[in-house]
Amino acid sequence: MKRILITGANSYIGTSFEKWVAQWPDKYSVDTVDMIDDTWKKKDFSGYDVVFHVAGIAHVSADPKKEDLYYKVNRDLAIETAKKAKDDGVKQFIFMSSIIVYGDSSHVNRKRVITEDTIPSPTNFYGKSKLQAEEGIRSLESDGFKIVILRPPMIYGKGSKGNYPKLSKMAQKLPVFPDIDNERSMLHIDNLCEFIRLMIDNEESGLFFPQNREYVKTSEMVRLIAEVHGKKIKLTKMFNPILKLMSNFAGVVNKAFGNLVYEQSLSEYAENYRIRNFDESIMLTESKNKG
Repeated sequence: MKRILITGANSYIGTSFEKWVAQWPDKYSVDTVDMIDDTWKKKDFSGYDVVFHVAGIAHVSADPKKEDLYYKVNRDLAIETAKKAKDDGVKQFIFMSSIIVYGDSSHVNRKRVITEDTIPSPTNFYGKSKLQAEEGIRSLESDGFKIVILRPPMIYGKGSKGNYPKLSKMAQKLPVFPDIDNERSMLHIDNLCEFIRLMIDNEESGLFFPQNREYVKTSEMVRLIAEVHGKKIKLTKMFNPILKLMSNFAGVVNKAFGNLVYEQSLSEYAENYRIRNFDESIMLTESKNKG
């Protein structure tokens, strides 16, 4: 029986993982702890094999007034939690970082491939706070305290937030959508949860880059979402020249159609965690919202 503590109550990833491992009630015991105030410091971590730290601010903000909060929550809280876990005798600490530590420089006109030699270069305080948290946590690693750092790409699934739901709404309403050839690394929530489960089972340590087996083309994803909802959307290259021009000064275009992938070899693992292919993942994400 693996005893797991998830730090960050009601988080999307934490809640999804808790539901995922509930399939094996004899193998995993899961508790959560809220990190909103300091009461978590009084909790005894010594009864747990693993602390899975998902507490944090999940989305990018350009508001300079929030910068201190990002460092306080995403960096300082993470390091403090890892220190407590180590002091209390926890054997493994899993930290959710992000592809954002490599910067947000995806572009419509240029494909960017992250390899094992790519040096992190965060361009905002979300990315910087995550990278600094990684560095602080990894310095605590020892033979008796294993550290797992995950740098996933965009995570999506039933109930996810961020850019995916926006594209889903567009897919269900628009009659046409731009057909731009791009590639993105993405990760369905079930594939992530299975990967984390394997990290725990195998008592792993190190830096990992889980992603779906397939790269995603934005227009094909939108077409597939529309199809699940019984709608037809026409893909057209008519807008491509305008969008490619706009991409030089409008970040929203690159967010939707930029090229940013992990080299696939970075994401290989000894056991199969990619239990959902892309088509199936869209079906699962969208099916209950049909009609």
